[in-house]
Amino acid sequence: MKIATIVGARPNFIKLAPVSKEIRKRDLKEVIVHTGQHYNYEMDRIFFDQMGIAAPDYHLGIGSGSHGFQTGEMLKKTEEVLQKEMPDAVIVFGDTNSTLAGGLAAAKMHIKCAHVEAGLRSFDKRMPEEINRVLVDHCSDLLLCPTRTAIDNLKMEGIVQNVHLTGDVMVDAQKDCERIAESESHILEALGLKPWSYYLATVHRASNTDDPENLRAIALALQDLDDVVFPCHPRAEKYLKKFGLWDDLEKNIRMIKPVGYLDMLLLEKNAKKIVTDSGGVQKEAYLLGIPCITLRDTTEWIETVNDGWNVLVRPGEDIASAIRDFRPRHERQDVFGKGRASAMIVDLIEKLVGSGGS
Repeated sequence: MKIATIVGARPNFIKLAPVSKEIRKRDLKEVIVHTGQHYNYEMDRIFFDQMGIAAPDYHLGIGSGSHGFQTGEMLKKTEEVLQKEMPDAVIVFGDTNSTLAGGLAAAKMHIKCAHVEAGLRSFDKRMPEEINRVLVDHCSDLLLCPTRTAIDNLKMEGIVQNVHLTGDVMVDAQKDCERIAESESHILEALGLKPWSYYLATVHRASNTDDPENLRAIALALQDLDDVVFPCHPRAEKYLKKFGLWDDLEKNIRMIKPVGYLDMLLLEKNAKKIVTDSGGVQKEAYLLGIPCITLRDTTEWIETVNDGWNVLVRPGEDIASAIRDFRPRHERQDVFGKGRASAMIVDLIEKLVGSGGS
């Protein structure tokens, strides 16, 4: 059996790691297709190096551009690879433009497509990720859901066939990497940080970075806190400088380049609170037991909010006070599975292909 895994952005790489490990453990043939959506070392190659992912068999080199340009170029070049390789199944991960391009290419070529992290919904169509999620779910043959909420979301849209609760591959990835991070990462020492003494912040969504009022409100709130570490996404850096906010932030905040998964895990695990607009970081915070303040008015990880470990804060609100005042209400529940998602995912793909898709 030949399986093509299609990735292109930081969150895809993290989800790929445990699934790729499981595929190769079973001596199945894997073809890794990297679209090139993320290409800086800190956003790309470092994840392959640190997480033991094999080098991509194809690197499409798409790079930056508008959503339409990126998705169109990815679709065209991914189709060329699939025509050459003719895999038995394609796996796509999450909700990036690479996910959508891979899902569409597989669907148009009548290749079985498995969507890892199916069924997530923020119900906010202003987010390009939400459009990607919905479209990929509706053209996939196998829907691999991390939570029961995801299954319910699909059911409301009439998708009930080949829908499975697998748990979340991020639990698998985190279990594999947390121990390695403890022994190999020296990020805390390098930055002179003591455990639970700092806030960790990440911002990258266009609704925050590209809007001068939203970005200014976030920047002012972060400056109002004590000891903030801010691994700065290239998009955030671009607009912080464009809107004249960078210099003041640099004076008061530890502005660092994006870090690899191992360093990020250690920074998250030892933060007193996490401030983010990232879906992946929200979930990582929850799994690590760190209170999270999300700079959005919707989230695809509603379980983290319902369980009291995540709070949504709009940029127009008093962000600094919300960050300081937020406290989880009780112990966390086990909503994302036990760390066996990758094995279940590969089992289900083998079954789907073996049965001819029925």
